[in-house]
Amino acid sequence: MTIKVFGHTSPDTDSTGSPIIWAWYLSEVRGTPAVPVLLGEPNTEAAFVIEKWGFDKPEIISELAAGDKVVIVDTNNPSELPDSIHDADIIQIIDHHKLSGGLETKAPIDITIKPLACTATIMHNLMGDNASKMPDNIKGAMLSCILSDTLEFRSPTTTDQDRDLATSLAAELNIDLSTYAAEMFEAKSDISAFSDAELIRMDSKEYETGGTKFRVSVLETTAPKIVLDRKLSLMESFQLVATEDGVDEVLLFVVDILNEEATLFVPNERVKGVAEKSFGVTVESDTVVLPGVMSRKKQIIPNLKV
Repeated sequence: MTIKVFGHTSPDTDSTGSPIIWAWYLSEVRGTPAVPVLLGEPNTEAAFVIEKWGFDKPEIISELAAGDKVVIVDTNNPSELPDSIHDADIIQIIDHHKLSGGLETKAPIDITIKPLACTATIMHNLMGDNASKMPDNIKGAMLSCILSDTLEFRSPTTTDQDRDLATSLAAELNIDLSTYAAEMFEAKSDISAFSDAELIRMDSKEYETGGTKFRVSVLETTAPKIVLDRKLSLMESFQLVATEDGVDEVLLFVVDILNEEATLFVPNERVKGVAEKSFGVTVESDTVVLPGVMSRKKQIIPNLKV
């Protein structure tokens, strides 16, 4: 049976590129048939990476059949996976997020969770000497994942392993790392084709603290004005998204990659209180700028207080 390899819903570059990388490794190195699949449309940056490196866009799926053999990458959170994940046969998890709990497997499995910035970096470690067999397009996907998840090494999640591997891959591919990162971020900043609800859900995770359920969304961009100009319509969509998704509040952070700061939209008193308690700021309008805040995983979610 062919193994399905996938990441989380609302796939970003790491949850698009890492399934491609690991499916290649399983099929071509391990001799175990595997295919990458996606749990939703890839974002604009991920779509750029697919086209740039000549991949076919993986099939988009929403359900799994009983007994499907699957490898989960870039998440271990059941809320970011199909409801039918418990019908599947999970054989491996590769991730760089905290352990969420809630997944049940049919047998002991191979789990690797490391405190690195990018799942693709972990995959390179797992490949060992076989990493030398990667063709250029797989190297390109790996480089793209690392640059995306580290925001070209600006994110505080960046480790020396991530930086060294990306630098090495760029040299092997004869690519100027900063120029390529700028191309990726430009693609990520093109949001013109997306509705407000699509933007809110594009790169988001559900998180609960103090009995309050949040959809924590980030939009990483080199052109924050494009998003901020849609502030009113975006905030009008928060309640609809919250109701449809079964959460209490939407927290939308617009991450300015170049200026290394985030702007949080503040639509009501509850979010104002969350902002002031969580980040030690005084909120005087419907937005607040958070200097140095770049990472949802390390700087946003761990600090949330209600």
